[in-house]
Amino acid sequence: MEAIITIVGFLGAGKTTLLKFLIDSFSEKGWDPFLILNDYENAHMDAQQFVEQIQSKSIKALTGSCICCSGIVELRNIVNRIAERKNGITLIEANGTSDACSLMEFLGVGLNDRFLPPIQISVVDVKNWQKRGEHNELEANQIQVSSLLVLTHLENTTKSRQDVVVKEIKALNPLARISTLEDLNISLLPELLPATNTPQKMEHHKAHWSSCSADLPILPHLECIHRICEALPKNILRVKGCAQINEESAYTYFERNPDGEVHIRPFNGVPITGTKLLAIGPGSSPEILEKIIQQSLNASIST
Repeated sequence: MEAIITIVGFLGAGKTTLLKFLIDSFSEKGWDPFLILNDYENAHMDAQQFVEQIQSKSIKALTGSCICCSGIVELRNIVNRIAERKNGITLIEANGTSDACSLMEFLGVGLNDRFLPPIQISVVDVKNWQKRGEHNELEANQIQVSSLLVLTHLENTTKSRQDVVVKEIKALNPLARISTLEDLNISLLPELLPATNTPQKMEHHKAHWSSCSADLPILPHLECIHRICEALPKNILRVKGCAQINEESAYTYFERNPDGEVHIRPFNGVPITGTKLLAIGPGSSPEILEKIIQQSLNASIST
């Protein structure tokens, strides 16, 4: 029977990094992964980051749906339509504000008999765990019905900080296994059992956030990306996009995590939806994005 692994975690916790590791590791051991990506805005942009690892026919992007409620039927239908294959395994990355408990409650209902009951992996950002202010409850919700908790962003954290985080997540989910990415034994993952932990209830609307996107013109240099990311309000917790710099043939992917760190790397191929700036979080609006894009361009021209 085919295992289904859902990956959850707060915005910027490292879900994509874990997913890339799992795809490579499973493929090396003879598994045939199928990948489903969910995001508020333009999941196709994220999907293109995996085309060098697996074939595009084995990737499905699910944009704009809350897969823990309104999008659960579409997600379930996608899973049931996955072609049966030898050593198949299905990986689902939920968006960073998913109600992980609701997702696991509803996903396993109505799946074809050839699938095992879904299991969940939570990615825990040790550096920023429970430093989310009003969103702490959502972050805590995301680990309570997971079978495995993977610790990330351990660099530049003290041993005492790591111990505190482990103690707190064990209090919320005492039955889950805990691992770092470096110590993760992927051969055990298909054999994990669904969590039996009883979660604390959360008001589901806390998992519904505003999001939007705007077209990005050609940018004169990389500094424009930093200016845009720094100018966007901090209540917009997740910023990402794909840009073309000074008419270069290659494209550039960028993201700003909730802690303000900006990461820039090459984008795989040509973005099928064009160059975009995406924002997730309270206060996101196309007008704000377009205004800041124009201000950053004007600043670049004046300097």
